[in-house]
Amino acid sequence: MCPSGKTENKILTIPNLLSAFRLLLIPVFIWTYCFRSEYLLTAGLLLLSGLTDMADGFIARRFHMVSNLGKMLDPVADKLTQGAMLVCLVTRFPMMWFPLGLLAVKETTVGISSLLVIRKSGVVTGAVWHGKVTTTLLYTMIVIHLIWYQIPGGVSSVIIAICFIMMLVSWGLYAGHNIKVLMGKSTASRK
Repeated sequence: MCPSGKTENKILTIPNLLSAFRLLLIPVFIWTYCFRSEYLLTAGLLLLSGLTDMADGFIARRFHMVSNLGKMLDPVADKLTQGAMLVCLVTRFPMMWFPLGLLAVKETTVGISSLLVIRKSGVVTGAVWHGKVTTTLLYTMIVIHLIWYQIPGGVSSVIIAICFIMMLVSWGLYAGHNIKVLMGKSTASRK
């Protein structure tokens, strides 16, 4: 991905620092949500995290700062942020257990199989369309539940169900790809 090939193994890059910043925001989200009950502030911090996520991806591609660490750190920051926010939301919306449980199972299984793919192929791949759609839906669901404090139960359930279904689809597509690569029926690139 990097024309010179030099950035791929760099650790200290602007995109990686932005991903690290997103990791540092996680305890702040938890504090503002659980201990301060400041849901709009929590939503604002989540928006800041999302903007830094978009910025790190743009900077990495535009300025050829894509790195192997970044390809791993960025999704870890996403998943830990999502997981922390879902844990917070479970306190008010018990149906959040469904996406939270699926997130844990999906990321564990896909993470392990992706590590096996990296070990076999030596290729670290980034996110693909269905992963990006799932991430967008997860953040949308979370923000809606943060800012709409009195969301009707039926509306909440529909939003959670839509997100849950897309998570299942994405899990199946990632798992299918990784299984094919591990069985030698495909290459590691996901295009």
